[in-house]
Amino acid sequence: MLDRLRVPIVQAPLAGGPSTPELAAAVSNAGALGFVAAGYKTPQAMVDDIAATRSLTREPFGVNVFAAIPTEVPSAELDEYADSVRRTTGHAGVEPGSPRSDDDHFEEKCERLLSDPVPLVSFTFGCPSHELVERLHGAGSQVWVTVTDVDEATVAARAGADALVAQGIEAGGHRASFDDSGGGDYGVLALLQLLSAAVDLPLVASGGIASGRGVAAVLCAGAAAAQLGSAFMRCPEAGTAPVHREALARPGRTAVTRAFTGRKARGIVNRFLTEHTDEAPAAYPAVHYMTAPIRAAARKTGDAEVLNLWAGQAHELAEPIPAAELVRKLHSDARAAIAGVAHRVAPGGTD
Repeated sequence: MLDRLRVPIVQAPLAGGPSTPELAAAVSNAGALGFVAAGYKTPQAMVDDIAATRSLTREPFGVNVFAAIPTEVPSAELDEYADSVRRTTGHAGVEPGSPRSDDDHFEEKCERLLSDPVPLVSFTFGCPSHELVERLHGAGSQVWVTVTDVDEATVAARAGADALVAQGIEAGGHRASFDDSGGGDYGVLALLQLLSAAVDLPLVASGGIASGRGVAAVLCAGAAAAQLGSAFMRCPEAGTAPVHREALARPGRTAVTRAFTGRKARGIVNRFLTEHTDEAPAAYPAVHYMTAPIRAAARKTGDAEVLNLWAGQAHELAEPIPAAELVRKLHSDARAAIAGVAHRVAPGGTD
């Protein structure tokens, strides 16, 4: 898959709204690799998105599946957190939702992907079993696994993964760690070096990459491709909410928090994140369901202080241009940056 890409760029799956068939198709049509996010969708909605993407492109694209094991805490902790959230968001007139635990329809989604295969299936939050990887291979799909440290990479390699998405701590959205209480906190350049020494698999670098120079940097560090998320969220094809688009365009500090979903994720610092990070229980997806109605209302009303503004550390470099144009620009800028580096390290080059 990676060696067939005309452009060594991957669009991150962007679950939760920004992912659309139009975005995935535009990226793939431009020679890079688009992704459909299955996370938070029903199996049928995933199938519908795959069909819509196929109607827009004949190029390969991937589908990303959450492989999360729910984390549980005593109900009293969830009740206490709900009361705290209620006190700070009561002005919106929206009650917290009922917490519940599920695996995001993991088995059913995998069965749908086995019965109607796509070129590539990637997994986040965990590693599929060796048996499942073999079944997907038998159906004609490649398998990628997102990892944050060497231990996770070793597990994924043993399971038979075809490539690893190396997620640095700079990345926006959820940390992909198999165990949310652990996982690596490496920057993407350090992680690439460690993984290259530990496993013999192609690596896709993810985290804080938002420019052609960023793409060039990870390619020079050994990645087969660069995965970008925030950079695509301002494209017109993305389903990003207007309030989120505006926040991405402004300089703003980001931080890792469990406040919105009960699982570590990086977003732009706002009032909700600041007030609830220290007290949020490690309960995913229970906290996700608890805050979902509040976040949905914030998207509609444009309340940037309550919404989960997922973003990587270089989010302000994202541009509001069509996805195909962005792919071409990133590719051109990366090639120029690599040519400049080649000149500097060539014999007789600039000291």
